[in-house]
Amino acid sequence: MGTIRELIQITGQWDHLKASESYVAVKFNYPTHGWIWDGAVPTEYRRGPNIHVKTTEELWELLEQVYDDMHPDNKHQWMKIQDQYWRDKRDGPTKKFFHALWHCEWICATCALPGNPNWARRWQDLKEAGYTTATIPAHNCDVCEGKRAKIIMLRLPREGKSGYEVIPPKVRKKIMRVLHNHDVYEDHYRAKGLLPDHKFPEIRWDKDTRGVNTEDMTVEEIRDKFQLMDNRRNQQKREVCRKCYQTGGRGFPFGIEYWYSGDQDWPSGVPMQGIEAERGCFGCGWYDLEAWRDSLNKT
Repeated sequence: MGTIRELIQITGQWDHLKASESYVAVKFNYPTHGWIWDGAVPTEYRRGPNIHVKTTEELWELLEQVYDDMHPDNKHQWMKIQDQYWRDKRDGPTKKFFHALWHCEWICATCALPGNPNWARRWQDLKEAGYTTATIPAHNCDVCEGKRAKIIMLRLPREGKSGYEVIPPKVRKKIMRVLHNHDVYEDHYRAKGLLPDHKFPEIRWDKDTRGVNTEDMTVEEIRDKFQLMDNRRNQQKREVCRKCYQTGGRGFPFGIEYWYSGDQDWPSGVPMQGIEAERGCFGCGWYDLEAWRDSLNKT
């Protein structure tokens, strides 16, 4: 029997641009079990284990670790741990999705999942719970006859909650009160329809960036961290920040090419992710719309 690397075959690679994720297609050969796992391993993944592969050696180290995690001998223990996790969970739809995916084989997201009008939300919930997954955005399904998303779960340790910060209801009310229900995009006050937006976009967070929001947050901390906008603008900002992360081209609101610090290019020497990445957001209108508008008016 050869080394582990000789039992791993890389068969392709692709990017999932909407999720800002990248993968390599692999075949893991387990000769003693007569089994080959035909799947994919994320090389850029902001949830769960927060994977960010930069070099060829890092890739092979990752593949060796995943090869071990996916070994048939580890399946029983992994399932036992997942059963314990889901035993007392009340989230019925997401739990059903997990059980449709626990075998860790490719399935069509359209015709092979439990019926649900919003399967993408359940998929996101699984990732938020710390599971590692891979997605082919479009493949030809022989069953439902069309280009559909194809998805797979990996048998990696669940990394716990990751991604978005939780804002408890009482803290949310305090944020709204401190920011006076001011819609920072429309620049007017409204009683309903607003939500706290993190100025520093989630796509640039790493595992050490996610914080805790409590009622003890000061007025200054709230003003530094949040602004208010409606869900439509929040989604628009998310897409702008995703594009910036992928291309290094900073966005601009209202089609006005103005930055109160820096220019359209992501600053040289500023990391792409982590708390230090926030320095690269300074000056962008989407990062702080109020500061951007004030500076533009003065200019």
